[in-house]
Amino acid sequence: MDSLELLKRIFTLGEEPFPIKSIAYHTDDSKLFSAVRDALHDDEYEELKESRLGVFLKFKEMDFGWASRMVHYMLCFQLNIKKKFSLIEFEQLTSLNCEYIEHLENPRCEVTNEMASFWERIGVYVDAGPSSEQIIRALKRCQEWSRDDHMRLGYLAIFSGFIEGRKYLSATRSSLARLVMDLEKFENYPWGRVAFKVLMDSLRAKDFTKSYTVDGFIQVLQVWIYHALPELGANYGNPLPNRLSPLLLAFKGGKGRKCFKDAISR
Repeated sequence: MDSLELLKRIFTLGEEPFPIKSIAYHTDDSKLFSAVRDALHDDEYEELKESRLGVFLKFKEMDFGWASRMVHYMLCFQLNIKKKFSLIEFEQLTSLNCEYIEHLENPRCEVTNEMASFWERIGVYVDAGPSSEQIIRALKRCQEWSRDDHMRLGYLAIFSGFIEGRKYLSATRSSLARLVMDLEKFENYPWGRVAFKVLMDSLRAKDFTKSYTVDGFIQVLQVWIYHALPELGANYGNPLPNRLSPLLLAFKGGKGRKCFKDAISR
């Protein structure tokens, strides 16, 4: 997977579609992450935010400005960028664990009585993974649940809301969701590699001549453009005065219909 590269020209030079279409996405669900913040105690939420997956919560708190047209320009025109977006760049931006392991998307995880009981409490069949809707419902009634169960719901929200990034009602993959029963194993799993693959697989299946919806954490591409084209990032990315770590948190992004074509095609 390390050799996967997004930036290979999709259209023949001079025959690119005019980028008037919009990109929709499922990540960064305000309802989902508001439910997480309301349900978890302050110390639980801070522990989640400081975990290896906490970068997603920090990104959410930034209220990042999505620039659909700019990312669409990049996908259609492939920009004049000497760098290429691969798993290496994804890891550098997010600081997520991107290590290689076998059976990445289908790890062995025994269905225990404890797992079956937890799945029942969140209202999910044991052979399925919870959707964002089901996680929100569980978060609204988990006040008396254990600290571990609170953390499990928080991690599942990140998994559903950013890593898988699918439709609100779509089930997540049970093979991966089940890992949450072991909190340490879940936190240290190579979710960066999973998230990168979800995004790449979704993009490769899209018709860029139409409006389309992307699964996965597509906002990372916008941040990558800001870093790959520093002048554009300085002018359009709203860089933060004190660059935060990881690099994903260095820009607040920017909304609006500004014309990026001339700037990014030079």
